[in-house]
Amino acid sequence: MNFSNERKGQLSQEKIDWIQNGAHEGEVLNGTVKNIKPFGAFVEVENGVVGLLHIEDISVSRIKSPEERFKIGQNIKVMIKSVDKDLNRIELTHKELLGTWEDNIVSYQEGEKVKGIVKETEKQGNGIFIELKPNLVGLAEYKDGYKYGQQVDVYIKKIVKDKKKIKLLIVS
Repeated sequence: MNFSNERKGQLSQEKIDWIQNGAHEGEVLNGTVKNIKPFGAFVEVENGVVGLLHIEDISVSRIKSPEERFKIGQNIKVMIKSVDKDLNRIELTHKELLGTWEDNIVSYQEGEKVKGIVKETEKQGNGIFIELKPNLVGLAEYKDGYKYGQQVDVYIKKIVKDKKKIKLLIVS
């Protein structure tokens, strides 16, 4: 695939027709990751059309690079977030396909010990955000020495379903 021609707006008529008439917001498609940049991933979907999957649309959890979730050549499911018929572009999203908070919390219970990944430390040292699943993050009490991407064992202290919060304690 020649990305330089596509960036210059030289899409084939077949691709233009699909964007204009076949691409619909909310539609779920199979795609292949074609290129990864710091701001997102380019994913090829139907008819060879390549759409942009912005980094903030990959996961609810904050990630520093799309490479944390995807590799070039990987097949993934994406949803069309928007269709720009003036510029013949589609914007994609992935995080909506990972299940809701309610869907993901059912496999966790208060009092259990699970693995998580450190995603962010609050700047004032108030807590550490721990990803349990790509669309499920809890907050642990602050402890020095933990870094982004580090795998940790956590104890689930409390699940507050009405506020969609998980209170954690780092035990490793």
